[in-house]
Amino acid sequence: MTDFTNPSRRGLLLGAAALGAIGLNPARALAAGYPDRPVTVVVPWGAGGGTDATARMIAALLEKRLGQPFTVVNRTGGAGVVGHSAIAGAKADGYTLGIVTVEITMMHHLGLTDLGPADYTPLGLMNADSPAVTVSNDSPYKDIVALTEAIRTSAPGTFKASGTGQGGIWHLALVGWLKALGLEGNHVTWVPSEGSAPAMQDLIAGGVDIVTVSLAETKAMVDAGRALNLALMGADRASSHPDLPTLAEAGGGDFALATWRGVCGPKDLPADVAQTISTVLAQIATDPEFVEFMGGRGFNIEYLDPAAHGAMMGQADGAMGDTMRAAGLLQG
Repeated sequence: MTDFTNPSRRGLLLGAAALGAIGLNPARALAAGYPDRPVTVVVPWGAGGGTDATARMIAALLEKRLGQPFTVVNRTGGAGVVGHSAIAGAKADGYTLGIVTVEITMMHHLGLTDLGPADYTPLGLMNADSPAVTVSNDSPYKDIVALTEAIRTSAPGTFKASGTGQGGIWHLALVGWLKALGLEGNHVTWVPSEGSAPAMQDLIAGGVDIVTVSLAETKAMVDAGRALNLALMGADRASSHPDLPTLAEAGGGDFALATWRGVCGPKDLPADVAQTISTVLAQIATDPEFVEFMGGRGFNIEYLDPAAHGAMMGQADGAMGDTMRAAGLLQG
């Protein structure tokens, strides 16, 4: 099963064929004199979160290589609409860039905005984190096969899961997994939470049986021996957790999904400006400072060049619509 809600390494194969479609010729000279003044990097989410932390590291490394300040500005609100709108609506001159996240493939399906992936110039995917299927260390299910079989044979509502609010990306991960198992999306009851931290606390307290959040968000409890990651809902293993098998590898079903973060500019960014930024982003993706920063926080580095980044976003948009339809969340 190929699910482009998860930008796996297969996406890299799209790059060469699609490169000309968005006007980024790797042989083209970089933009002369760009940047010659500070660049704003818009983050659609709050300070201190994973997207903010990732953006600030990328901005610092862009600044180091390009010699101008790259200043992160948090534009929050509207479940991501405010910040994503600020990126799309900026002047297409390269002096306002931003971090576009998986929510751009969700918001218009929810009727929150008309914005979609086509409203941006993709410059490089930098991160993708698939959720783990995580249980309490006290759970009777110590491997994904046992848990999957128990869910398959249970009456609807027997199991409870959490990780985010109703309709959030980690809820959709559960729905997609259940559908892949041939079950209804509500076979496991979703218990909404205000984020991964309270969901993990509820798991340890016995209020829910399963949590589906990123490995970075399970790290503290797993390291403390209070929770156990059974499998990853990814097409590939995470670079930060190479010993954790995927669902498909471990016999837990064939489903993959990821939340992701990429650098984008407004639509119709000049090709030479886009090439300048994308060239440096490719270098940053393998920079030891970036690798150490991401790995130390449990974030998975997943780099895609601009063409593959754009193709992934477009295909993820369709796949996300299908998943949201299965969850009964599609609007319009």
